[in-house]
Amino acid sequence: MLPDLTWAVASDVGRRQENQDRCLGAPPVFAVADGMGGHAGGAQASELAVARLGELAQSPTVSVEAIQAALERADDDIAAMGKAIGATNRPGTTVAGIALVEGNGSPLWAAFHVGDSRVYRWGAEGLERVSSDHSVVQRLIDAGQITEERALTHPQRHMITRALGFGDRAGADVTLLPVEDGQRFLLCSDGLTGDVDDGRIAELMAADTDEQALADGLVDVALRAGAHDNVSVVVVRVHGFESADEQAGGRAEEP
Repeated sequence: MLPDLTWAVASDVGRRQENQDRCLGAPPVFAVADGMGGHAGGAQASELAVARLGELAQSPTVSVEAIQAALERADDDIAAMGKAIGATNRPGTTVAGIALVEGNGSPLWAAFHVGDSRVYRWGAEGLERVSSDHSVVQRLIDAGQITEERALTHPQRHMITRALGFGDRAGADVTLLPVEDGQRFLLCSDGLTGDVDDGRIAELMAADTDEQALADGLVDVALRAGAHDNVSVVVVRVHGFESADEQAGGRAEEP
């Protein structure tokens, strides 16, 4: 049994002259890609990323291998475009997303990311950041050299260590998560998290509102905080889902 899903997308240029973010809402795949600001072809790079992921939206579920292969093809596409632009100004993009994959009798979420676009999950235990930024400041945090608070104002806070198209081309990190009734996911570019802290995001994710209102609200709070970058979000919610164990338990109780 596959879950019923509702989702919404919202994006704003912020203080930038061009919106280089792209969003994808194409079940069973959802994603945000953030074209590299200051790099030629950033918008085209993020467009290539979501286009490759969008090719997976032809079946109820996908495989982790298919997700990785789509991102590898996007990586190659962007790198080839970069060669035509020149070695000094290569385009690139981050990407963060979720996709439904087959589990052992029950579907799972595969959360994937490259760079500092993020995946958050909201559930019974509150807000959880599923992804870990591929960035200079995250390495410093992991090493105990700076705090999360210091990272928000660190001079290297915008420097990433992994992207599609250039840099450390190590591929995406993938985390498998259970599908649970009522859970919400937030996929976002760093235009949101650069100006809005996790506590405020948690407040909005907890609100009893529809997905479009939530997505619009998240972008709006970033705009009111200054929105120094493009701001893009995709919100996904699970409805009416019972796991295989829950279904089996219900059948066992029937007379």
